[in-house]
Amino acid sequence: MASVLIVDDDDVARAVLLRTLTMAGHEAVGARDGVEGMLRFRDRPAGHPVDLVITDIFMPNQEGLATIMELRRGAPALKIIAISGGGARASLDVLPVAEALGAHRTLRKPFTPAEVMAVVGEVLEG
Repeated sequence: MASVLIVDDDDVARAVLLRTLTMAGHEAVGARDGVEGMLRFRDRPAGHPVDLVITDIFMPNQEGLATIMELRRGAPALKIIAISGGGARASLDVLPVAEALGAHRTLRKPFTPAEVMAVVGEVLEG
């Protein structure tokens, strides 16, 4: 069982990810944006670090690319998956940039629970 932090401003997407990961036996917590995500990441109890962060790219307050860079600086070995549907900028493909900044894998929205679990399994095993 892994501890997973899900950072996504879309309430429905975040809830689906939380439910999918929890049903698979993982401990999952959510955050609405990168600012809240970083607070949740830092506030973990000693001895119970976050094993994996799944972050959306386009969010208010602090977007995913900045969140990935901040996580990489503070926790270089942390596993990260970047997700994006493009939002209002659907023509802008930033997922390759997320990988260049340190995301282990990327997923384009919409995705199925099975696709999420396959990528989560790959990243956690790797």
